[in-house]
Amino acid sequence: KLILIWRRNMKKIAFFKYLFSMVFMFSLAFAHADPVLTKLWESKADFKLPESVVFDKENNILYVSNMQGDPFSKDGNGFISKVDLDGKIVKLKWIEGLHAPKGLAISKGKLYVGDVDQLIEIDIKAGKISKKLDAAGASFLNDVTVDTYGNVYVSDTFTDTIYRLNTFGQLTTWLYSPKLEAPNGLHYEKGQIIVGSWGHPTDGFAPAVVGHLKTIALKNKEIKSLGNAKPVGTLDGVESDGNGGYFVADWVGGNLLHIKADGNFKVLEKLSQGAADHEVIHDKKILIMPLMNDGKLVAFKIK
Repeated sequence: KLILIWRRNMKKIAFFKYLFSMVFMFSLAFAHADPVLTKLWESKADFKLPESVVFDKENNILYVSNMQGDPFSKDGNGFISKVDLDGKIVKLKWIEGLHAPKGLAISKGKLYVGDVDQLIEIDIKAGKISKKLDAAGASFLNDVTVDTYGNVYVSDTFTDTIYRLNTFGQLTTWLYSPKLEAPNGLHYEKGQIIVGSWGHPTDGFAPAVVGHLKTIALKNKEIKSLGNAKPVGTLDGVESDGNGGYFVADWVGGNLLHIKADGNFKVLEKLSQGAADHEVIHDKKILIMPLMNDGKLVAFKIK
């Protein structure tokens, strides 16, 4: 009897081990699967070269940067729009008097904007510009991100530089390196900045060699390629998928990419040239992409 009981128990243990291993393997495969996107809405084409969109969770609103003109010129034509989560434009010209506003990030009630050679601080509650900070030597301030301490980082694409606004209000060069290969998109997570490189060397506006994702460790500023360093595209916006991979815009190719931690990638959506600095709202499972050359936003449900 004892032998029979022992055999039965061993069979049960073996069965549960098999079941656990199958569940684990399925979960692992699912975790590494590419997301599936379903189109939710498309806004009216009323924007003027929309470059970036960011979600203000506190006010349940989107902000969109509009360059409206030469992305290098200080012409005063740029502005910021307010848009609801259904794609309806609440106020097209909420903040005016900018030049060629690009990347956006929010920290402590302030909206930060990369604008040619200045980092602009906007007081969201007051609805007005509160500071204009000069970035010495900058010519094409682009994407903006914020770390857990409240430091603000902004890329200067064509000088291979990243500036940092520290918590004392000082904007200085944080990192210069040709290894950045024209840094465009920035995304902070877990003690590092993920960089979407445009590519080097440049031949006019389009690069001769396209870029890939890179990482910068905040503790020592070490630059590494993400995964296999395979050339991917002229990378713009970078956002986490919440599962170790990234949603990345390929500006020239007009594609929305999913790039895994090993550097391998898949085209999730073929859009149009000018796919720029998108936003991912994780708790709502929504991705919103500005289509610069089309003058509109398009939103997708993430599955």
